[in-house]
Amino acid sequence: MPRPCAKSQIHHALVVGGTGPTGPHIVKGLLARGFTVTLFHRGTHESDDIPASVEHIHGDPHFSETIQTSLGDRKFDLVVAMYGRLRLLARHFSGRAGRLIAIGGVAAYRGHFAPEKLFPSGLGIPAHESEPVVLSEADGAFSWRVAETEREVLKLHPDATIFRYPLVYGPHQVLPLEWSLVRRALDRRPFVILPNGGLPIFTRGYAHNLAHAVMCAVDQPNAAAGQIYNCGDERQFTLRQLAEIVADALGHRWEIESLPAELAMPSWPMASPQEAAWHRMVDISKLRSELGYRDVVPAGKAMARTVHWYAERRGQLAAEIEQRLGDPFDYAAEDRLLADWRRCERVLLARHGRAETVRSHAYAHPKAPGLGLDHRGR
Repeated sequence: MPRPCAKSQIHHALVVGGTGPTGPHIVKGLLARGFTVTLFHRGTHESDDIPASVEHIHGDPHFSETIQTSLGDRKFDLVVAMYGRLRLLARHFSGRAGRLIAIGGVAAYRGHFAPEKLFPSGLGIPAHESEPVVLSEADGAFSWRVAETEREVLKLHPDATIFRYPLVYGPHQVLPLEWSLVRRALDRRPFVILPNGGLPIFTRGYAHNLAHAVMCAVDQPNAAAGQIYNCGDERQFTLRQLAEIVADALGHRWEIESLPAELAMPSWPMASPQEAAWHRMVDISKLRSELGYRDVVPAGKAMARTVHWYAERRGQLAAEIEQRLGDPFDYAAEDRLLADWRRCERVLLARHGRAETVRSHAYAHPKAPGLGLDHRGR
């Protein structure tokens, strides 16, 4: 249950951003806890889910001068910074915020974009907050900026809480990767091409669940002070499982066709060949144990809700989504690709195939009492 603010506690919150997938849930969570809420965003996207009582400050949170011009010397008891340049916001609110909750990303980990930098290659499965973060731009410029920002936030605000968001899904997502599956299922494609058996895992978080994680920190300021938390749904799915959930939600069935990531071109908008070669699954046990996080909506149900939301708005949203996604939905090309792959498989099997090996377990399996060897000489 939400914990209302006492007069001596935090009472005025600023949410930077707030109109994307998780924002309205965070705003409503703060209001339910007795906060007065102000939004600071560019004003290019408004949300009907934001109550009319919420004050809006329109300005660009990406530049020091526009942050200063828009906010001046206003002070807030709580700032939830989930948009713009977090480092600049942290600098501006030094001395102007009682608490700072910062939304970053899992890209801070060393090996997230450059798995070869680790030995053995790739992130731990799952990756815990104690694993190393990027310390040098040589490990990837974007990851380095994310990690550097985390370090500066905690230097300026030692009691801040940082959340590392994963891939976010749910209504109003700017780039819903699931659309590659949703449209194909709506178009009743008989098969879907996935990389490497559809086995790659990328941590995802339903918008409502991620907002709840933030509220867990709002409710427990002492426990969350100075901490960094991975976020994500409690249950994660492979790409194959996501494809099955999407099809089932739309009353469809299809065959999952596995191609090497380098050839599975129809799947590239969801997972590039480099991404599909490694898992990116993070450990949320710290969030669960320290702040008591549990999913508000189970992951399977959350994905099905997301699928229905986008399917019902196909006419309104598809053109813009597909321009951003870069998925051509060229079904004739997909048919040719699969046909060529099957021909290659037949040629390779004919040239290199061998009789199927029958595996049996290593332990003895005697057929009758006695001390002798079993029928396989074990």
